[in-house]
Amino acid sequence: MVLSHEALSLGCATLDEVEQLIGDCHRCTLSAERTCIVFGSGDARARVMVIGEAPGKHEDATGLPFVGAAGKLLDEALGYAALDRSRVFIANVVKCRPPANRDPQPVEIETCTQFLREQIRLVSPEVLVTLGNFATRFVLGTGAGITGLRGKVHHVDGFKVLPVYHPAATIYDRTKREPLFADFALLGELLA
Repeated sequence: MVLSHEALSLGCATLDEVEQLIGDCHRCTLSAERTCIVFGSGDARARVMVIGEAPGKHEDATGLPFVGAAGKLLDEALGYAALDRSRVFIANVVKCRPPANRDPQPVEIETCTQFLREQIRLVSPEVLVTLGNFATRFVLGTGAGITGLRGKVHHVDGFKVLPVYHPAATIYDRTKREPLFADFALLGELLA
């Protein structure tokens, strides 16, 4: 997947310009039921960008990424890399909550990822941490699942990519929690 190629650039100079370009987006059907667009948040010059799948109920209500139970686990995991939210940028593959938390549809991903690409280009992090299957498949341009890809550093378009389990998955399957923390400890080693 081409992430940083200038030909794909939307021509924005700042993250604020990307957010203005998104505006009150109605480019796909996700806009019909959303409360808030969840643009993303964090350090615009972060060494690490965390990419999730889509906003959930709490994120849709607040307009901020990872504020529910999965967000608390993400905060805990970031601690294993000696990081906190203020030192990373957090975004999602799609910016609006899919109805009933269903998986994002291919057309929704295609419509929205132009903005994610622009966020990646502007933040220009050293490491992209992809949470779960959707973010990992988009960034790595693969159909492979997260279980076989996590725990290793991949390289795409000049970025180090570290696929990890989605924190929400570790809520429902506690056996994934230790691998999640181990992967964030690996992130800390990459940054050291």
